[in-house]
Amino acid sequence: MKYNIRGENLEVTAAINDYVEKKIGKLGRYFDEEPTSEVHVNLSVYNDEQQIEVTIPMKNLLLRAEERHVDLYAAIDLVVGKLERQIRKHKTKINRKFRNEGAPKYVFAEMEKSSQQADPYDDEDIEIVKNKRFDLKPMDSEEAVLQMDMLGHSFFVFTNADTNNTNVVYRRRDGKYGLIEPN
Repeated sequence: MKYNIRGENLEVTAAINDYVEKKIGKLGRYFDEEPTSEVHVNLSVYNDEQQIEVTIPMKNLLLRAEERHVDLYAAIDLVVGKLERQIRKHKTKINRKFRNEGAPKYVFAEMEKSSQQADPYDDEDIEIVKNKRFDLKPMDSEEAVLQMDMLGHSFFVFTNADTNNTNVVYRRRDGKYGLIEPN
């Protein structure tokens, strides 16, 4: 894999670079062929907390995880664990999809059953435990943020009064707000 490692408010030393490449490189065992795309790694520091974001874009698939921790090396270990869980969770589903599309090879390597323990993420069934229906009131994004805060939620779905599209406002980890709009 090729790596694009960037640091924000942080100098990426050779030791950090080697550790990131070593840890993320271990994900290669989950693939039949190692991804040829570039692995994007962003390292940053916010208020004495280290953050790492890893994005692995591949054809028809995007693996992404982020993690925060006071120790950068621990954050790297945690984000690799998240990526491994994503891969294990979606391995069967993704391989089946590619097989049905007529792809000659699977994306993820088939692991030996004897070497794997029971994995709680291998569930084929996704269970939806609650279903809510509500009318989307036309409003602007500022009003949607106020509604979200009033309800105590971390996101809020609404109809944008200007575009008449369904949008989502959400609270970011840094305490600011984000807006998701369709293309």
